[in-house]
Amino acid sequence: MVKSGVTSLVTVGLIAGFAAAVQAEDLDVGKSEFLSSCASCHGADARGKGPVSEQLKIPPPDLTILARKNNGEFPASAVYEIIDGSKTIPTHGNREMPVWGERFNPIVNLPHYVDPSYWEKAGPDQRPEVVVRKRILSVIDYLNRIQQK
Repeated sequence: MVKSGVTSLVTVGLIAGFAAAVQAEDLDVGKSEFLSSCASCHGADARGKGPVSEQLKIPPPDLTILARKNNGEFPASAVYEIIDGSKTIPTHGNREMPVWGERFNPIVNLPHYVDPSYWEKAGPDQRPEVVVRKRILSVIDYLNRIQQK
């Protein structure tokens, strides 16, 4: 009786462990960052139909066809410049006040919550600009992965 109880407990523990491992693998930092930073305008599917999109003067583009519009090559550098504000897009605003406020601004002290994993990836210095760069690159990686063929 005790042996079957221990066996059941071990089995439940293993199942819970596997479920946690699968859930950890399902974590997509780039997708999470996109959903929290970009989806309100570009939509959860990145096709430009977010909940705010109809209120904008300039409709957000479909971000799943960036490579197609660029001769099959995903324009990672251009996307980086747009996100970090060095290449201005009228709907994103200027560098001082992009539409997402200080979210991707390495100059400020990151006044909002940032997932602790970013600070771990930033290394021992944990400089805000490194954290911001990693967040932007995670969005770019996600966008690259969802490009239509």
